[in-house]
Amino acid sequence: MCNSLLAIILQSNPFANFQFLIIHFQFGEHIKIHIMQVKIINQSNNPLPAYKTPESAGMDLYANLTAPITLAPLERCLIPTGIFIELPMGYEAQVRPRSGLAYKRGLSVLNTPGTIDSDYRGEIKVILVNLSNEAQKITHAERIAQLVVARHERVDWLPVGALSDSERGAGGFGSTGIK
Repeated sequence: MCNSLLAIILQSNPFANFQFLIIHFQFGEHIKIHIMQVKIINQSNNPLPAYKTPESAGMDLYANLTAPITLAPLERCLIPTGIFIELPMGYEAQVRPRSGLAYKRGLSVLNTPGTIDSDYRGEIKVILVNLSNEAQKITHAERIAQLVVARHERVDWLPVGALSDSERGAGGFGSTGIK
């Protein structure tokens, strides 16, 4: 748990499209958070994706519907959001399920996390699936998924004849046990 907040300073970087949020806590503890400015078009009448708490990683995406959609058990549907974004190179947006929808209604996102590449300019749509035993209605302006923006690296493959040994080796799929 952090100590009481003493100061918040927002500093712009004139050479980049992000800002730094510097949070100063008692006892000299500092946290530096990047705030990146991203171009966005909202063709819906819903709010822009936004963080609901100061420490949220994901921003809610809203359904942009002209009429409700009912998903039968195990049915999936592509739900529009009306949101278009332009991420800088080196970043991706991940579409993830909302835990409350998954737990309370059995609604989840297929291909999770869904990756939105920085060069994609189309509408963000969510592949919603009903994993419950009951039909589920999705309505306009309902929060249906989360959007997480993350930095990523690119790789240059180095073909080799063998990989170095590790303690784990080729063990996977539960090989380390459950407790």
